[in-house]
Amino acid sequence: MQPESAALLWDVHTAATRIAGFIVGLHVTSYATDELRRSAVERQLEIVGEALKNLRNADLETAQQIPEISRIIGLRNILAHGYTVVDDAVVWGAASLRVPELLVMVDRLLAD
Repeated sequence: MQPESAALLWDVHTAATRIAGFIVGLHVTSYATDELRRSAVERQLEIVGEALKNLRNADLETAQQIPEISRIIGLRNILAHGYTVVDDAVVWGAASLRVPELLVMVDRLLAD
């Protein structure tokens, strides 16, 4: 692992942990009507995607160990640049299903 990789993975871990905290106890319907939480989750997903984009550029070998890294980065791009087409159901799925999986992988990589 490259020296800067741990810092980038820590950024992913921090943002993903925040997402998990922001949505605890919520259902997709309550998420969709909570403008503040949607904004917070979207921002943290942008951070996750940006950190993983930087990881892929700096340390391809480590980045390739993260499943669906291209999709995560793609979601970041939509959130940052295609804000008019953001689908709350897609963001909810990423936050509630994929973020916990990502946290497990990132924690494993950080432990190595």
